[in-house]
Amino acid sequence: MPHWFVLWFLFGLCFPPDQGEIHSVVFYNVENLFDPTDDPNHFDEEYTPTGRKQWTPFLMEQKINQLARVLSKVGYTETKQLPLFIGLAEVENYNLLAQISDHPQLQKGGYRIAHSESKDPRGIDVGLLYKPSVFDLKDVKKYPLSWENETTRKRYFSRDILVVGGFLQQHKINILINHWPSRRGGVKKSKPLRLLAAKLHHRIVDSLVRKDPNTFIISMGDYNDNPKDNSIKYLTSKGFTNPMQDLYTQGKGSLAFRDRWFLFDQMLFSQQWFTSNQLFWIASKIYRSSELYTPNGRYKNYPYRTRVKGNHLEGFSDHFPIYSLIGLRY
Repeated sequence: MPHWFVLWFLFGLCFPPDQGEIHSVVFYNVENLFDPTDDPNHFDEEYTPTGRKQWTPFLMEQKINQLARVLSKVGYTETKQLPLFIGLAEVENYNLLAQISDHPQLQKGGYRIAHSESKDPRGIDVGLLYKPSVFDLKDVKKYPLSWENETTRKRYFSRDILVVGGFLQQHKINILINHWPSRRGGVKKSKPLRLLAAKLHHRIVDSLVRKDPNTFIISMGDYNDNPKDNSIKYLTSKGFTNPMQDLYTQGKGSLAFRDRWFLFDQMLFSQQWFTSNQLFWIASKIYRSSELYTPNGRYKNYPYRTRVKGNHLEGFSDHFPIYSLIGLRY
């Protein structure tokens, strides 16, 4: 990172208006953002008015209002503007992404949407909101993640890895949005699936770099593993830097389970972000404002969810958002 920018960031000085600006890049697993309509192609029946979750248009709108309000605040203290990129996980479809991007809290961003409809059995996808005023989109590709059961020969699908490519000024950027297989069934049993995702991720990155060795790459997502786990260590062994490793070492996390914090939500950067004096990484953080904490009860100080044990709350998600600050010098 250029030394002059370190001084600017640490001491709160301002960019001269003709030199550059600072942007935030956000990722948020929004936990089961479904619409209340039954999709016959997916197992989403519980998120309908007559389903087990008793999910209604009112509750959907309430959740979107909550999410949009939070997203409008992430990184604002540092940048004084809405995020440049917002990566999202656990969103059922494009229409819900559009309702978030068109929300009054986020309208000033003028966001456009990159999205892939995956073959995940529940129908939850990943997507990216981006500012076309700053980012010139060139391509959107999806890479399905699937595996075959050795005994039954049945094929299973998880969420796609979504790759969004374009330009910030003259700089080529590729962003990978991830939501890797969960730990359902146990860490040991599910571990190979996340390593499978990491290897698919590496093949994608390898092809991007062969096409353009100078491309800047950001990988963000809910990896369902911590920075110390093999799948993430595999990525860092292949040239990525994980700035969130230090946060994990400090005991900080983006979600909690059985009174333990986990940092499944991470943002990794290719080496170009640390060698350029025009486009560069500054900091990575967990956004933990007071409103995002469960206020009372058994889960006090956990992330404030929309629903817990059959009770509808006015919460947000079982994850905290994460974000990074990047500098763009003209």
